Amino acid sequence: MKFTTAVATLCLACAATPVLAQGMPGEGRWGGGGSWQDPDPRYPSARQSAQPSKKIDVTAYRAADAEALLGKGRIVVSRMASDAGDNEDGKLPVYEAAVIDELARRGYDTATALDPGQIAEIGVSHSVAVPEEAPHKKVSGAMSTTVSNRGSGFGLALAVDLTKPAKAIVATRLDLRIRDKATGRVLWEGHAEGEAREEDGGINNSEMAARLATALLKKFPDGQVVQPLAAVTP
Repeated sequence: MKFTTAVATLCLACAATPVLAQGMPGEGRWGGGGSWQDPDPRYPSARQSAQPSKKIDVTAYRAADAEALLGKGRIVVSRMASDAGDNEDGKLPVYEAAVIDELARRGYDTATALDPGQIAEIGVSHSVAVPEEAPHKKVSGAMSTTVSNRGSGFGLALAVDLTKPAKAIVATRLDLRIRDKATGRVLWEGHAEGEAREEDGGINNSEMAARLATALLKKFPDGQVVQPLAAVTP
């Protein structure tokens, strides 16, 4: 809940903008006709929280001779060795499920884990794109005075901010590498990265997992052609 109030002398009046205080008797409003300005950037009207980007950034690479091998046969999904920590925290299964669904849509047999021809390795990482907001100052204000030959006047504005600080914006990156099981040669690899606010499941969220997996494999098996992609020891 967020609102701004203005105080004139001993009265507290609710208003969308500060109210100018009356001057002394016989002086007219503000004496010299001064105007109110809000110099405090902490006022709710001046603060705007950053928002997560709706864009998903995707990069993909494909071995020059691999197009005919991709999108067919049996494939099994496993985690990259570097992602053991994420798996221990229970963050990886939701991303594994999203990748499996997308690979099945692209022609792979994901239902049979016995004797797969290819292995899809996934990794998930997180970083803070925008830190959590600092605690808001619940009450802040500014005072202005004016003096003229007709007297003096003052104005006092209070900003009352009861809103909670915005949670951090977390960037999540999904990495996927597909390699030939027999030789360990990488056939295709890529990554997708998106943002979400932490309170909206920015770290472990099925919606984010689906968004990243769908974007990453949308144009599969397309990718920037490179020769060769590195082999990985099975």
